[in-house]
Amino acid sequence: MNTVQNVKIVLMFMFFVLCLGLPQNLTAKEEAESSPHVPAKTTKVFVIPVTGEVEPVMAAYIKRAVASAVASGPQPLIVLEMDTFGGRVDAALNIVETMNDIQSGQSCAFVKTKAISAGALISLSCNFLVMKPHTTLGDCAPISFAGNEAKMLGEKFQSPLRAKFRTLARKNGYPPKLAEAMVTARMEVYKVTFSDKSVYFDAEELSDLPESQVNQIMGKTTIVAEGELLTMDDREALDLGFSRMTAGSIPEMLENMGFKDFELVRMEQNWAESWARKIAMISPILMMIGLAALYTEFKAPGFGLPGLVGLVCLGLVLFNQHLVGLADNLEIILVALGLIMFGFEIFVIPGFGIAGISGILLIGAGLLLSFQDFVWPDPAQPWQAELFIANMAKVLSTALAAFLISLAFIRYGLPRLGKVVSGPYLDDSLAGSHADSSEAMAVVVGQVGIAATPLRPAGKMNIGSSNIDVITEGGFIEKGHSVKIIAIKGNRVVVDSG
Repeated sequence: MNTVQNVKIVLMFMFFVLCLGLPQNLTAKEEAESSPHVPAKTTKVFVIPVTGEVEPVMAAYIKRAVASAVASGPQPLIVLEMDTFGGRVDAALNIVETMNDIQSGQSCAFVKTKAISAGALISLSCNFLVMKPHTTLGDCAPISFAGNEAKMLGEKFQSPLRAKFRTLARKNGYPPKLAEAMVTARMEVYKVTFSDKSVYFDAEELSDLPESQVNQIMGKTTIVAEGELLTMDDREALDLGFSRMTAGSIPEMLENMGFKDFELVRMEQNWAESWARKIAMISPILMMIGLAALYTEFKAPGFGLPGLVGLVCLGLVLFNQHLVGLADNLEIILVALGLIMFGFEIFVIPGFGIAGISGILLIGAGLLLSFQDFVWPDPAQPWQAELFIANMAKVLSTALAAFLISLAFIRYGLPRLGKVVSGPYLDDSLAGSHADSSEAMAVVVGQVGIAATPLRPAGKMNIGSSNIDVITEGGFIEKGHSVKIIAIKGNRVVVDSG
Protein backbone atom coordinates (compact mmCIF):
# COMPACT_ATOMS: atom_id res chain seq x y z
CA MET A 1 0.00 0.00 0.00
CA ASN A 2 2.73 2.35 0.84
CA THR A 3 4.37 1.71 -2.51
CA VAL A 4 1.13 2.36 -4.43
CA GLN A 5 0.51 5.55 -2.50
CA ASN A 6 4.04 6.71 -3.17
CA VAL A 7 3.60 6.10 -6.91
CA LYS A 8 0.33 8.08 -6.84
CA ILE A 9 1.99 10.95 -5.05
CA VAL A 10 4.89 11.02 -7.55
CA LEU A 11 2.46 10.96 -10.51
CA MET A 12 0.33 13.74 -9.04
CA PHE A 13 3.46 15.83 -8.39
CA MET A 14 4.72 15.33 -11.97
CA PHE A 15 1.28 16.29 -13.34
CA PHE A 16 1.21 19.39 -11.16
CA VAL A 17 4.70 20.47 -12.31
CA LEU A 18 3.72 19.84 -15.95
CA CYS A 19 0.61 22.00 -15.59
CA LEU A 20 2.63 24.82 -14.09
CA GLY A 21 5.46 24.48 -16.59
CA LEU A 22 3.29 24.50 -19.73
CA PRO A 23 2.00 28.07 -19.44
CA GLN A 24 5.44 29.19 -18.29
CA ASN A 25 6.97 27.75 -21.47
CA LEU A 26 4.32 29.49 -23.59
CA THR A 27 4.99 32.81 -21.88
CA ALA A 28 8.69 32.44 -22.45
CA LYS A 29 8.03 31.78 -26.12
CA GLU A 30 5.89 34.92 -26.38
CA GLU A 31 8.60 36.94 -24.64
CA ALA A 32 11.18 35.59 -27.06
CA GLU A 33 9.02 36.64 -29.98
CA SER A 34 8.72 40.17 -28.59
CA SER A 35 12.38 40.33 -27.52
CA PRO A 36 14.34 43.34 -28.71
CA HIS A 37 16.69 40.88 -30.43
CA VAL A 38 13.93 40.22 -32.95
CA PRO A 39 14.26 42.85 -35.72
CA ALA A 40 11.42 45.43 -35.47
CA LYS A 41 9.94 47.22 -38.45
CA THR A 42 11.33 50.71 -39.00
CA THR A 43 8.79 53.50 -38.53
CA LYS A 44 8.91 56.13 -41.26
CA VAL A 45 8.56 59.68 -39.96
CA PHE A 46 7.81 62.28 -42.62
CA VAL A 47 8.72 65.86 -41.66
CA ILE A 48 6.91 68.59 -43.64
CA PRO A 49 8.22 72.14 -42.99
CA VAL A 50 5.44 74.73 -42.66
CA THR A 51 7.45 77.93 -43.00
CA GLY A 52 6.47 81.47 -43.95
CA GLU A 53 3.06 82.76 -45.00
CA VAL A 54 0.19 80.32 -45.23
CA GLU A 55 -1.09 80.66 -48.81
CA PRO A 56 -2.40 78.45 -51.64
CA VAL A 57 1.05 77.29 -52.78
CA MET A 58 1.74 75.99 -49.26
CA ALA A 59 -1.63 74.21 -49.18
CA ALA A 60 -0.84 72.47 -52.50
CA TYR A 61 2.65 71.51 -51.29
CA ILE A 62 1.36 70.00 -48.01
CA LYS A 63 -1.37 68.10 -49.84
CA ARG A 64 1.18 66.59 -52.21
CA ALA A 65 3.61 65.77 -49.37
CA VAL A 66 0.93 64.13 -47.21
CA ALA A 67 -0.33 62.03 -50.13
CA SER A 68 3.22 60.86 -50.80
CA ALA A 69 3.74 59.97 -47.13
CA VAL A 70 0.47 58.03 -46.87
CA ALA A 71 1.28 56.10 -50.06
CA SER A 72 4.74 55.10 -48.77
CA GLY A 73 3.45 52.37 -46.47
CA PRO A 74 1.18 51.55 -43.53
CA GLN A 75 0.96 53.74 -40.42
CA PRO A 76 3.44 56.55 -41.17
CA LEU A 77 3.95 59.40 -38.71
CA ILE A 78 3.51 62.78 -40.42
CA VAL A 79 5.09 65.73 -38.60
CA LEU A 80 4.28 69.33 -39.54
CA GLU A 81 7.27 71.43 -38.49
CA MET A 82 5.59 74.74 -37.64
CA ASP A 83 7.26 78.13 -38.09
CA THR A 84 4.64 80.59 -39.29
CA PHE A 85 2.77 83.75 -38.30
CA GLY A 86 -0.24 82.54 -40.35
CA GLY A 87 -1.79 83.82 -43.55
CA ARG A 88 -4.90 83.21 -45.62
CA VAL A 89 -7.84 81.50 -43.92
CA ASP A 90 -8.90 79.61 -47.06
CA ALA A 91 -5.42 78.12 -47.49
CA ALA A 92 -5.28 77.15 -43.80
CA LEU A 93 -8.68 75.44 -44.02
CA ASN A 94 -7.49 73.48 -47.07
CA ILE A 95 -4.48 72.27 -45.06
CA VAL A 96 -6.79 71.34 -42.16
CA GLU A 97 -8.92 69.30 -44.57
CA THR A 98 -5.79 67.54 -45.85
CA MET A 99 -4.75 66.59 -42.30
CA ASN A 100 -8.27 65.47 -41.37
CA ASP A 101 -8.38 63.17 -44.40
CA ILE A 102 -5.40 61.10 -43.22
CA GLN A 103 -6.80 57.60 -42.72
CA SER A 104 -3.59 55.63 -42.19
CA GLY A 105 -1.01 56.78 -39.64
CA GLN A 106 -0.80 59.67 -37.20
CA SER A 107 -0.09 63.36 -37.52
CA CYS A 108 1.90 65.61 -35.20
CA ALA A 109 2.50 69.36 -35.09
CA PHE A 110 6.02 70.14 -33.90
CA VAL A 111 6.25 73.87 -33.12
CA LYS A 112 9.81 74.74 -34.06
CA THR A 113 9.53 78.51 -33.52
CA LYS A 114 5.94 79.74 -33.64
CA ALA A 115 2.46 78.69 -34.75
CA ILE A 116 0.41 81.87 -34.72
CA SER A 117 -3.03 82.61 -36.21
CA ALA A 118 -3.60 80.23 -39.15
CA GLY A 119 -0.56 78.30 -37.89
CA ALA A 120 -2.41 77.54 -34.65
CA LEU A 121 -5.43 76.30 -36.62
CA ILE A 122 -3.21 73.98 -38.66
CA SER A 123 -1.46 72.72 -35.50
CA LEU A 124 -4.73 71.74 -33.82
CA SER A 125 -5.71 69.69 -36.88
CA CYS A 126 -2.93 67.22 -35.98
CA ASN A 127 -3.51 64.29 -33.62
CA PHE A 128 -1.04 65.64 -31.07
CA LEU A 129 1.23 68.60 -30.50
CA VAL A 130 4.82 68.99 -29.30
CA MET A 131 6.69 72.27 -28.77
CA LYS A 132 10.34 73.25 -28.57
CA PRO A 133 11.41 75.31 -25.55
CA HIS A 134 10.57 79.03 -25.77
CA THR A 135 8.12 78.69 -28.67
CA THR A 136 4.60 80.14 -28.94
CA LEU A 137 1.17 78.98 -30.07
CA GLY A 138 -2.18 80.78 -30.40
CA ASP A 139 -3.79 84.14 -31.31
CA CYS A 140 -6.01 83.27 -34.27
CA ALA A 141 -8.29 86.31 -34.37
CA PRO A 142 -9.45 87.03 -37.96
CA ILE A 143 -8.11 90.39 -39.16
CA SER A 144 -8.10 92.50 -42.30
CA PHE A 145 -5.66 95.18 -43.37
CA ALA A 146 -6.60 98.73 -44.36
CA GLY A 147 -3.36 100.29 -45.47
CA ASN A 148 -0.82 99.51 -42.76
CA GLU A 149 -3.40 99.06 -40.01
CA ALA A 150 -4.79 95.69 -38.91
CA LYS A 151 -8.46 95.56 -37.98
CA MET A 152 -10.02 92.67 -36.06
CA LEU A 153 -13.09 91.31 -37.82
CA GLY A 154 -16.35 90.91 -35.95
CA GLU A 155 -18.53 88.09 -34.68
CA LYS A 156 -19.65 87.16 -38.20
CA PHE A 157 -16.09 86.02 -38.92
CA GLN A 158 -15.19 84.76 -35.46
CA SER A 159 -18.17 82.42 -35.01
CA PRO A 160 -17.36 79.93 -37.83
CA LEU A 161 -13.68 79.96 -36.86
CA ARG A 162 -14.55 79.20 -33.24
CA ALA A 163 -16.68 76.30 -34.44
CA LYS A 164 -13.74 74.94 -36.47
CA PHE A 165 -11.38 75.25 -33.48
CA ARG A 166 -13.95 73.58 -31.24
CA THR A 167 -14.40 70.67 -33.67
CA LEU A 168 -10.65 70.10 -34.05
CA ALA A 169 -10.11 70.29 -30.28
CA ARG A 170 -12.76 67.65 -29.60
CA LYS A 171 -11.43 65.41 -32.36
CA ASN A 172 -7.81 65.48 -31.18
CA GLY A 173 -8.24 65.85 -27.42
CA TYR A 174 -7.41 69.52 -26.82
CA PRO A 175 -9.45 71.72 -24.40
CA PRO A 176 -12.30 73.05 -26.61
CA LYS A 177 -13.04 76.15 -24.54
CA LEU A 178 -9.41 77.24 -24.52
CA ALA A 179 -9.14 76.57 -28.24
CA GLU A 180 -12.06 78.94 -28.83
CA ALA A 181 -10.29 81.58 -26.71
CA MET A 182 -7.57 81.76 -29.39
CA VAL A 183 -10.15 83.31 -31.75
CA THR A 184 -12.28 85.68 -29.65
CA ALA A 185 -10.92 88.32 -27.29
CA ARG A 186 -14.26 88.85 -25.52
CA MET A 187 -14.16 85.35 -24.00
CA GLU A 188 -13.18 85.04 -20.35
CA VAL A 189 -12.15 81.48 -19.47
CA TYR A 190 -11.76 80.02 -15.98
CA LYS A 191 -10.32 76.78 -14.67
CA VAL A 192 -12.85 75.53 -12.14
CA THR A 193 -11.71 72.84 -9.71
CA PHE A 194 -14.14 70.31 -8.23
CA SER A 195 -13.30 67.55 -5.79
CA ASP A 196 -12.66 65.00 -8.53
CA LYS A 197 -11.80 67.04 -11.65
CA SER A 198 -10.99 70.42 -13.20
CA VAL A 199 -13.12 71.92 -15.98
CA TYR A 200 -12.68 75.01 -18.19
CA PHE A 201 -15.71 77.33 -18.34
CA ASP A 202 -16.28 80.69 -19.96
CA ALA A 203 -17.98 83.40 -17.90
CA GLU A 204 -21.40 82.71 -19.39
CA GLU A 205 -21.27 78.97 -18.74
CA LEU A 206 -20.04 79.55 -15.21
CA SER A 207 -22.92 81.88 -14.41
CA ASP A 208 -25.40 79.28 -15.71
CA LEU A 209 -24.16 76.48 -13.44
CA PRO A 210 -26.87 75.11 -11.12
CA GLU A 211 -26.44 75.91 -7.45
CA SER A 212 -25.74 72.27 -6.64
CA GLN A 213 -22.59 72.37 -8.81
CA VAL A 214 -21.60 75.85 -7.64
CA ASN A 215 -21.54 74.54 -4.06
CA GLN A 216 -19.07 71.83 -5.12
CA ILE A 217 -16.53 74.29 -6.54
CA MET A 218 -13.26 74.13 -4.61
CA GLY A 219 -11.31 76.70 -6.59
CA LYS A 220 -11.45 79.03 -9.60
CA THR A 221 -8.53 80.41 -11.62
CA THR A 222 -8.69 82.89 -14.50
CA ILE A 223 -6.88 81.42 -17.49
CA VAL A 224 -7.86 83.94 -20.17
CA ALA A 225 -8.94 87.41 -19.11
CA GLU A 226 -11.58 89.32 -21.05
CA GLY A 227 -10.07 91.33 -23.91
CA GLU A 228 -7.17 88.91 -24.35
CA LEU A 229 -6.50 86.18 -26.91
CA LEU A 230 -5.02 82.91 -25.71
CA THR A 231 -1.34 82.73 -26.67
CA MET A 232 0.86 80.15 -24.92
CA ASP A 233 4.53 79.34 -24.61
CA ASP A 234 5.66 75.72 -24.43
CA ARG A 235 5.24 75.41 -20.65
CA GLU A 236 1.75 76.93 -20.63
CA ALA A 237 0.68 74.73 -23.55
CA LEU A 238 1.90 71.69 -21.61
CA ASP A 239 0.08 72.73 -18.43
CA LEU A 240 -3.16 73.54 -20.26
CA GLY A 241 -3.34 70.24 -22.12
CA PHE A 242 -2.34 71.29 -25.64
CA SER A 243 1.26 70.09 -25.81
CA ARG A 244 2.14 66.47 -25.12
CA MET A 245 5.72 67.34 -24.19
CA THR A 246 8.54 69.83 -24.66
CA ALA A 247 11.38 68.52 -26.83
CA GLY A 248 14.43 70.20 -28.31
CA SER A 249 14.21 68.37 -31.64
CA ILE A 250 12.11 65.90 -33.57
CA PRO A 251 14.47 62.95 -32.86
CA GLU A 252 14.32 63.80 -29.13
CA MET A 253 10.51 63.87 -29.34
CA LEU A 254 10.45 60.46 -31.03
CA GLU A 255 12.79 58.92 -28.46
CA ASN A 256 10.66 60.27 -25.61
CA MET A 257 7.61 58.74 -27.27
CA GLY A 258 9.28 55.32 -27.31
CA PHE A 259 10.30 55.08 -30.95
CA LYS A 260 13.48 52.98 -30.98
CA ASP A 261 13.85 52.47 -34.71
CA PHE A 262 12.70 55.26 -37.02
CA GLU A 263 13.66 56.80 -40.35
CA LEU A 264 13.32 60.55 -40.80
CA VAL A 265 12.22 61.64 -44.28
CA ARG A 266 12.19 65.40 -44.88
CA MET A 267 9.61 66.50 -47.49
CA GLU A 268 10.78 69.69 -49.18
CA GLN A 269 9.04 71.72 -51.86
CA ASN A 270 9.74 70.46 -55.38
CA TRP A 271 10.89 72.75 -58.19
CA ALA A 272 7.35 73.37 -59.43
CA GLU A 273 6.12 74.46 -55.99
CA SER A 274 9.14 76.72 -55.44
CA TRP A 275 8.60 78.21 -58.87
CA ALA A 276 4.89 78.65 -58.20
CA ARG A 277 5.58 80.56 -54.96
CA LYS A 278 7.89 82.98 -56.81
CA ILE A 279 5.42 83.47 -59.66
CA ALA A 280 2.57 84.06 -57.18
CA MET A 281 4.49 87.01 -55.73
CA ILE A 282 4.68 88.76 -59.11
CA SER A 283 1.40 87.53 -60.61
CA PRO A 284 -0.27 90.99 -60.46
CA ILE A 285 2.69 92.45 -62.38
CA LEU A 286 2.55 89.65 -64.95
CA MET A 287 -1.20 90.12 -65.30
CA MET A 288 -0.77 93.87 -65.81
CA ILE A 289 1.92 93.39 -68.46
CA GLY A 290 -0.15 90.73 -70.21
CA LEU A 291 -3.31 92.86 -70.39
CA ALA A 292 -1.35 95.94 -71.49
CA ALA A 293 0.36 93.97 -74.25
CA LEU A 294 -2.94 92.52 -75.49
CA TYR A 295 -4.56 95.96 -75.54
CA THR A 296 -1.59 97.32 -77.49
CA GLU A 297 -1.95 94.47 -79.98
CA PHE A 298 -5.65 95.21 -80.26
CA LYS A 299 -5.06 98.88 -81.07
CA ALA A 300 -2.11 98.20 -83.40
CA PRO A 301 -3.10 94.87 -85.00
CA GLY A 302 -0.80 92.49 -86.83
CA PHE A 303 0.03 89.95 -84.07
CA GLY A 304 3.54 90.92 -83.32
CA LEU A 305 5.61 91.16 -80.20
CA PRO A 306 2.87 92.72 -77.95
CA GLY A 307 0.45 89.88 -78.64
CA LEU A 308 3.10 87.25 -77.91
CA VAL A 309 4.16 88.97 -74.67
CA GLY A 310 0.51 89.21 -73.58
CA LEU A 311 -0.16 85.53 -74.17
CA VAL A 312 3.03 84.44 -72.35
CA CYS A 313 2.35 86.61 -69.28
CA LEU A 314 -1.29 85.56 -68.90
CA GLY A 315 -0.32 81.96 -69.59
CA LEU A 316 2.22 82.07 -66.74
CA VAL A 317 -0.39 83.44 -64.33
CA LEU A 318 -2.96 80.80 -65.24
CA PHE A 319 -0.47 77.93 -65.23
CA ASN A 320 0.78 78.99 -61.81
CA GLN A 321 -2.75 79.12 -60.40
CA HIS A 322 -3.42 75.71 -61.94
CA LEU A 323 -0.36 74.29 -60.15
CA VAL A 324 -1.70 75.41 -56.77
CA GLY A 325 -5.15 73.98 -57.51
CA LEU A 326 -7.08 77.24 -57.99
CA ALA A 327 -7.31 77.54 -61.79
CA ASP A 328 -9.21 74.58 -63.20
CA ASN A 329 -10.84 73.93 -66.56
CA LEU A 330 -13.47 76.65 -66.06
CA GLU A 331 -10.94 79.46 -65.61
CA ILE A 332 -8.78 78.31 -68.54
CA ILE A 333 -11.83 78.02 -70.81
CA LEU A 334 -13.04 81.52 -69.86
CA VAL A 335 -9.68 83.13 -70.64
CA ALA A 336 -9.32 81.15 -73.87
CA LEU A 337 -12.80 82.24 -75.02
CA GLY A 338 -11.92 85.83 -74.14
CA LEU A 339 -8.79 85.65 -76.28
CA ILE A 340 -10.79 84.16 -79.16
CA MET A 341 -13.29 87.02 -78.94
CA PHE A 342 -10.38 89.46 -78.95
CA GLY A 343 -9.04 87.75 -82.07
CA PHE A 344 -12.41 88.17 -83.79
CA GLU A 345 -12.40 91.84 -82.87
CA ILE A 346 -8.90 92.37 -84.27
CA PHE A 347 -8.88 90.26 -87.43
CA VAL A 348 -12.49 89.61 -88.42
CA ILE A 349 -14.83 92.37 -87.26
CA PRO A 350 -12.65 95.41 -86.45
CA GLY A 351 -14.22 98.34 -84.62
CA PHE A 352 -14.48 97.93 -80.85
CA GLY A 353 -17.87 96.30 -80.23
CA ILE A 354 -19.61 93.29 -78.70
CA ALA A 355 -16.76 90.89 -79.41
CA GLY A 356 -14.17 93.14 -77.76
CA ILE A 357 -16.30 93.86 -74.69
CA SER A 358 -17.18 90.16 -74.34
CA GLY A 359 -13.50 89.25 -74.59
CA ILE A 360 -12.57 91.69 -71.81
CA LEU A 361 -15.33 90.37 -69.53
CA LEU A 362 -14.42 86.73 -70.13
CA ILE A 363 -10.71 87.28 -69.53
CA GLY A 364 -11.48 89.30 -66.37
CA ALA A 365 -13.83 86.61 -65.03
CA GLY A 366 -11.29 83.86 -65.71
CA LEU A 367 -8.50 85.76 -63.96
CA LEU A 368 -10.75 86.59 -61.00
CA LEU A 369 -11.79 82.97 -60.46
CA SER A 370 -8.18 81.76 -60.82
CA PHE A 371 -7.30 83.51 -57.54
CA GLN A 372 -9.92 81.67 -55.44
CA ASP A 373 -11.29 78.14 -54.98
CA PHE A 374 -14.96 79.14 -55.15
CA VAL A 375 -17.18 80.79 -57.77
CA TRP A 376 -19.39 82.87 -55.49
CA PRO A 377 -18.82 83.59 -51.76
CA ASP A 378 -20.55 81.27 -49.31
CA PRO A 379 -22.37 83.25 -46.56
CA ALA A 380 -21.40 80.56 -44.06
CA GLN A 381 -17.73 81.36 -44.73
CA PRO A 382 -17.58 85.16 -44.58
CA TRP A 383 -13.85 85.32 -45.34
CA GLN A 384 -14.75 84.24 -48.87
CA ALA A 385 -16.56 87.55 -49.40
CA GLU A 386 -13.46 89.41 -48.19
CA LEU A 387 -11.28 87.39 -50.55
CA PHE A 388 -13.70 87.91 -53.44
CA ILE A 389 -13.63 91.70 -52.96
CA ALA A 390 -9.83 91.69 -52.70
CA ASN A 391 -9.49 89.61 -55.86
CA MET A 392 -11.96 91.84 -57.70
CA ALA A 393 -9.98 94.91 -56.67
CA LYS A 394 -6.76 93.23 -57.79
CA VAL A 395 -8.10 92.39 -61.26
CA LEU A 396 -9.77 95.79 -61.82
CA SER A 397 -6.78 97.81 -60.61
CA THR A 398 -4.45 95.69 -62.73
CA ALA A 399 -6.67 96.16 -65.79
CA LEU A 400 -6.79 99.93 -65.24
CA ALA A 401 -3.02 100.13 -64.83
CA ALA A 402 -2.59 97.99 -67.96
CA PHE A 403 -4.87 100.33 -69.94
CA LEU A 404 -2.91 103.42 -68.86
CA ILE A 405 0.45 101.77 -69.57
CA SER A 406 -0.68 100.67 -73.04
CA LEU A 407 -1.93 104.18 -73.87
CA ALA A 408 1.39 105.68 -72.80
CA PHE A 409 3.29 103.11 -74.84
CA ILE A 410 1.16 103.72 -77.93
CA ARG A 411 1.48 107.49 -77.55
CA TYR A 412 5.21 107.71 -76.81
CA GLY A 413 6.80 104.34 -77.42
CA LEU A 414 5.19 102.98 -80.57
CA PRO A 415 6.03 105.97 -82.85
CA ARG A 416 9.70 105.51 -81.94
CA LEU A 417 9.73 101.80 -82.73
CA GLY A 418 9.66 102.60 -86.47
CA LYS A 419 13.10 104.10 -86.19
CA VAL A 420 14.41 101.18 -84.19
CA VAL A 421 13.07 98.62 -86.61
CA SER A 422 13.37 100.30 -90.02
CA GLY A 423 17.02 101.60 -90.12
CA PRO A 424 19.66 102.11 -91.19
CA TYR A 425 19.92 105.80 -90.27
CA LEU A 426 22.78 108.20 -90.97
CA ASP A 427 21.55 110.75 -88.46
CA ASP A 428 19.47 110.50 -85.32
CA SER A 429 17.52 113.67 -86.15
CA LEU A 430 15.43 114.80 -89.14
CA ALA A 431 15.50 118.45 -88.11
CA GLY A 432 17.41 119.57 -91.21
CA SER A 433 15.90 117.15 -93.71
CA HIS A 434 13.73 118.08 -96.68
CA ALA A 435 10.39 116.65 -97.73
CA ASP A 436 11.39 114.44 -100.62
CA SER A 437 8.13 112.47 -100.70
CA SER A 438 5.84 113.33 -103.60
CA GLU A 439 2.87 112.73 -101.29
CA ALA A 440 4.19 115.17 -98.70
CA MET A 441 4.98 117.74 -101.42
CA ALA A 442 1.40 117.55 -102.75
CA VAL A 443 -0.33 118.50 -99.49
CA VAL A 444 -0.19 121.42 -97.07
CA VAL A 445 -0.88 121.86 -93.38
CA GLY A 446 -4.55 122.47 -92.70
CA GLN A 447 -5.98 120.26 -95.45
CA VAL A 448 -8.87 118.04 -94.36
CA GLY A 449 -9.68 114.59 -95.63
CA ILE A 450 -11.12 111.20 -94.65
CA ALA A 451 -9.32 108.29 -92.98
CA ALA A 452 -9.23 105.66 -95.72
CA THR A 453 -8.00 103.02 -93.26
CA PRO A 454 -7.89 102.80 -89.45
CA LEU A 455 -5.01 105.00 -88.25
CA ARG A 456 -3.35 102.97 -85.47
CA PRO A 457 -1.35 105.23 -85.54
CA ALA A 458 -0.25 104.89 -89.19
CA GLY A 459 -2.54 104.40 -92.16
CA LYS A 460 -3.91 106.11 -95.26
CA MET A 461 -5.85 109.32 -95.69
CA ASN A 462 -8.06 110.22 -98.65
CA ILE A 463 -7.84 113.78 -100.04
CA GLY A 464 -9.85 114.23 -103.19
CA SER A 465 -8.89 111.36 -105.46
CA SER A 466 -5.58 110.65 -103.75
CA ASN A 467 -4.70 108.30 -100.89
CA ILE A 468 -1.57 109.28 -98.98
CA ASP A 469 0.33 107.68 -96.12
CA VAL A 470 -0.18 109.52 -92.84
CA ILE A 471 0.50 109.01 -89.16
CA THR A 472 -1.13 110.37 -86.00
CA GLU A 473 0.78 111.61 -82.96
CA GLY A 474 -0.09 108.44 -81.11
CA GLY A 475 -3.89 108.44 -80.97
CA PHE A 476 -6.10 106.06 -82.92
CA ILE A 477 -8.63 107.17 -85.53
CA GLU A 478 -11.16 104.81 -87.02
CA LYS A 479 -11.77 104.45 -90.75
CA GLY A 480 -14.18 107.04 -92.24
CA HIS A 481 -13.50 109.74 -89.64
CA SER A 482 -12.56 113.25 -90.71
CA VAL A 483 -8.85 114.03 -90.29
CA LYS A 484 -6.77 117.18 -90.68
CA ILE A 485 -3.11 117.62 -91.56
CA ILE A 486 -1.42 119.34 -88.62
CA ALA A 487 2.25 119.01 -89.59
CA ILE A 488 4.62 117.83 -92.30
CA LYS A 489 7.86 116.52 -90.78
CA GLY A 490 10.30 115.49 -93.47
CA ASN A 491 8.52 112.83 -95.46
CA ARG A 492 5.91 112.19 -92.76
CA VAL A 493 2.43 113.67 -92.90
CA VAL A 494 1.05 114.05 -89.36
CA VAL A 495 -2.72 114.24 -88.89
CA ASP A 496 -5.29 114.54 -86.13
CA SER A 497 -9.07 114.34 -85.88
CA GLY A 498 -10.63 116.91 -88.23
